Amino acid sequence: MRRTAMITAALAMAVSGGLAMAPSATAATACPSGAVCIRETNGSILSKNIFYSYGAHNLSNVTGYRVIVNNQTGGAGFQVCRGYNGGGDCSGVVRGTGEYTPYNMTPINSVVLVR
Repeated sequence: MRRTAMITAALAMAVSGGLAMAPSATAATACPSGAVCIRETNGSILSKNIFYSYGAHNLSNVTGYRVIVNNQTGGAGFQVCRGYNGGGDCSGVVRGTGEYTPYNMTPINSVVLVR
């Protein structure tokens, strides 16, 4: 429960700070409409880190500080979880669209898209 509160607090701080400072517009790859994306440290987005469908998506080799982009429509949100398949400690659901402050993804093993 304590870890969940820390994850939620970290994401809430990112949300309250508004849009994050991301790589410059010329260097950053756009996240497609309707998706949640995780940027590489160089600003690109790998196809394996673009998520469209609701539910849990396991991560592979996503470590360090990364920018998460919520480009879903209709108020859909996401949460990050320490366990695979959306298990373990998870953050609260984040629904704001845009880019979030870089977040330490090393302990994160899945992203869950929610309606």
